[in-house]
Amino acid sequence: MAHINLLPWREEQRQEQTRQFATMTGLSLLLTAALVFLVHVTVENQINHQKFRNKMLQDEIATLDKALEQIAKLEETKAELLARMDVIQSLQQRRPQIVHLFDDFVRTVPEGIFLNQITQNADQLTIKGVAESNGRVSAYMRNIDASDWMATPKLKVIKTKKGAQRSSDFTLITSQSLPPSADKNTNAGEGS
Repeated sequence: MAHINLLPWREEQRQEQTRQFATMTGLSLLLTAALVFLVHVTVENQINHQKFRNKMLQDEIATLDKALEQIAKLEETKAELLARMDVIQSLQQRRPQIVHLFDDFVRTVPEGIFLNQITQNADQLTIKGVAESNGRVSAYMRNIDASDWMATPKLKVIKTKKGAQRSSDFTLITSQSLPPSADKNTNAGEGS
C-alpha cells in the first residue's frame, strides 16, 4: 500500500481556515467600526438638529415673552385709560347734581334757620347754622329726609345760646344722594 502523507494538506487547510478566520474577524471588526461610526454620526446629527430646534424654540419663546410684556403694558395702559374714562363719566353725570343740591338747600331750609357754612367731603355734607329754636332744626332734618338729593341727616352738635334772643347753633351731617329717576338715568348711561 502506498503511503500518502496527508499532513501537509491538512496543515494547509488549517492555515487557510486561520486566514479566513482572520479575514472574517478583520472584516467583522471593520464592519462593526463602520456601524459604530455611522450610529455615532447619526446620533450626533440628531443631537445637533435637536439643539438647533431648541435654539429656535428659545428664540421664539424670547420673542413671545417680549410680546407678552408689551401686551401686559398695553393692558395696564388700557386699565388706566378705562379708570380715567370712568372718573370723567362720573364727573359728567354728577355735574348737574350740584345745581339740584343748591336748589334743594333753598327748598329744605325752613323759616327761622340761617345757614353759615356748608362743607362737602365726597358725598358727605356738613351744614353749620343758627336756628331760632330746636324745633326748627328738627323740621329742617325732616325736610332733608324728605329731599330727593340729600339723605340720612344726623345732628352732630346743637348749642343753645341764652340771651335777649334765644337761638341755637347747630352742626348737621347729611349725605348727598340721587333721586330714583336720576339713578335710573345713571344706570342707563352706564349700560350704553
